[in-house]
Amino acid sequence: MYKVKVTDNFSSAHNLREYEGNCEKLHGHNWQIEVSLKGEELDELGMLVDFRELKKEVKNILNTLDHTYLNDHEYFSRVNPTSENIAHFIYKKLKSRFKDRMDSVTVWESNNSSAEYYE
Repeated sequence: MYKVKVTDNFSSAHNLREYEGNCEKLHGHNWQIEVSLKGEELDELGMLVDFRELKKEVKNILNTLDHTYLNDHEYFSRVNPTSENIAHFIYKKLKSRFKDRMDSVTVWESNNSSAEYYE
């Protein structure tokens, strides 16, 4: 089994609806994202996936979130913009492109707090 990972980041603001505590207030993060793909077979060049292709797809998704108020985003207007839900959102977007090679998406909201989504 092979696994490849890329990381990227974006900055945005959000507040957690119906949360009792500081995170209910408007605040922001410099989010760090890690995307992991897996597979048993490599292509004719010996790659699971071209890093350039994966980075491009990740960047396209993160560009829709970067320097925004997440609560105004179409998806997060219905779903609380928690780290868990951000990981789920990114995973589902990438799964439509990378299908059965998707492994996981980890979202770091600080140096010591992260959430991971996988199926």
